[in-house]
Amino acid sequence: MKKMTTGLIIGLIGLLVFAANGWCFGRKTVIKIGINAPITGDIPKVGEGTKYAARMWLEDIEKAGGLTVGDTKYPVEVVIEDNESKAESAVKANTKMITEDEVLFIVGPQSSKQAIPAGAVANNYETPMITPWSTNPDSTKDRPFVFRGCFLDPFQGPVLANFITEEFKFTKAAVLYDVASDYPKGLAEFFKKAWENLHGPDSVVAFESFTTKDADFSSQLSKIIKSDAQVLFTPQYYNEVALIVQQANELGWKGPIVGSDSWGSAETVSLCGENCYGQFFSTHYAAAGAQGATKDFIDRYQAKHGYVPDDVAALTWDSLRLAQRAIEDTGKITGKIKKDRKAVRDAMARIKNFEGITGNMTFTEEGDPVKCAVIVRISDKGEYEFYKSVCPN
Repeated sequence: MKKMTTGLIIGLIGLLVFAANGWCFGRKTVIKIGINAPITGDIPKVGEGTKYAARMWLEDIEKAGGLTVGDTKYPVEVVIEDNESKAESAVKANTKMITEDEVLFIVGPQSSKQAIPAGAVANNYETPMITPWSTNPDSTKDRPFVFRGCFLDPFQGPVLANFITEEFKFTKAAVLYDVASDYPKGLAEFFKKAWENLHGPDSVVAFESFTTKDADFSSQLSKIIKSDAQVLFTPQYYNEVALIVQQANELGWKGPIVGSDSWGSAETVSLCGENCYGQFFSTHYAAAGAQGATKDFIDRYQAKHGYVPDDVAALTWDSLRLAQRAIEDTGKITGKIKKDRKAVRDAMARIKNFEGITGNMTFTEEGDPVKCAVIVRISDKGEYEFYKSVCPN
């Protein structure tokens, strides 16, 4: 009787150890992917596109019977956390997903204001993270566990300065940006530097700023109009673009207003309307005229959700497929979360010539992809038309 009791105890201990390593009664380890997104807050459309793209990706994984690593298929769970468009909430979301949910990989946050502090958390916990949309260099700087799915602002700033110079032959520019937000502040400065390199130290004739949640830009715009600027560059999010463009027109602004990839949301034209027709902005892909896998994604998304996906949704799709590729390339899931996270991070860094719907990507040592930018024109029908692409030298 004593031998049977001892054997039973040893067997139960073995079973518990077995379960702790990710296995229990034949059930495989669940691969958890974390999504850190602004479901609420100032830019909920960004969160919506993130969520919809993630659900589409998960549908494909489930149809395939799971994610294949080596000779094994693993079920996948997507854990979505709302960062409320706040830096502190993005930090809390990452901390929870890493320490409580034990996610293997994190996708997001999207905007730099949340991605920079959240990336610090991911790197400290040695958990691989990719921000699909954050173009600020600090998101990945000195963070081997943090990657991005988009180009950087040191590239985007010169792209826009060169485009405006070549397209319009202008020499005097004005800038209007949110000084309290990492993304527009950083890009405004990169644009200013690039413009002055082309046209001289006094060629940015107005460099005006405001603070997040401001809604009246009349004072700044009046100064810009009086400065004799020929073009206005404003790297703001969709909820601010409509107000800026409308108020500029009401005050008598006649020149072009050029934007950045933050204009790419479907809400930009919905809110801005005809005021934005004919304007240009830089972004990551153009929906109008897309072909191949990009068109397939757009058609599927539009059929499911009733509108054309913006660049956030497309970049999120690419980022999830990059995460999938990295997990598959490890060749093995051990069930030991820290070891598996390190293996996925290393596999991510080795990815070369990844064919995404927003362009081909090869990662640098800093975790940044080498990829092209797209210049889009907003047509008289409110569509985002491909105008030209600009690639790194």
